[in-house]
Amino acid sequence: MQKDLSNYRKSYEKQELLESNCPKNPMELFKQWFHEIEESNSSEESNAMTISTIGLDGFPKNRVVLLKKFTWEGFIFYTNYNSEKGKAIAKNPNVCLSFFWHTLERQVIIKGVTEKTSENISDGYFESRPDGSKLGAIASNQSETVTSREELDNKLKILEEKYEGKEIPRPKHWGGYLVKPISIEFWQGRPNRMHDRIRYTLLENFDWKIERLAP
Repeated sequence: MQKDLSNYRKSYEKQELLESNCPKNPMELFKQWFHEIEESNSSEESNAMTISTIGLDGFPKNRVVLLKKFTWEGFIFYTNYNSEKGKAIAKNPNVCLSFFWHTLERQVIIKGVTEKTSENISDGYFESRPDGSKLGAIASNQSETVTSREELDNKLKILEEKYEGKEIPRPKHWGGYLVKPISIEFWQGRPNRMHDRIRYTLLENFDWKIERLAP
């Protein structure tokens, strides 16, 4: 089986990214871009991002997770610490995040070091979740094999009965990660594949070095 995709082409012509428009701190530019994708009403989940880790088997693996907060420090998401990604991060905290906002012809690629958020931050976010999502976090041994869909549904049903009308506690194996960036690249599509690529690199004095990369 084969399918030739060589004729799949698009000309990127919506915006430009020039050094004169780049703030000194990349988080300012990320905030601006994130606001613009939200204002465009063109993405159902503008906070969807790909996270890449190096697995215990030595292979990189990508998956999509949801960004739940960003600050001057970095990017926060939540997951099961015992999951495949959690185990990978425990062994190697260096990860890569990426956003692709196709309607604005933009990408953001972030290299960073991951650390767990404090328990009170994880507790606060967990409390804000719908009860179904809370119970799902308890019911699922994320990334472990299961015998059937029925097994998962039965576990959830038992938990629904157990916690009916009661407070649902955050399991200790579930919580947040903060990715502290050391490099952030902003990619803006341009005509003739001459895209704008601006990379910020964190220096030892905590200033950011700004460079243009060839497309």
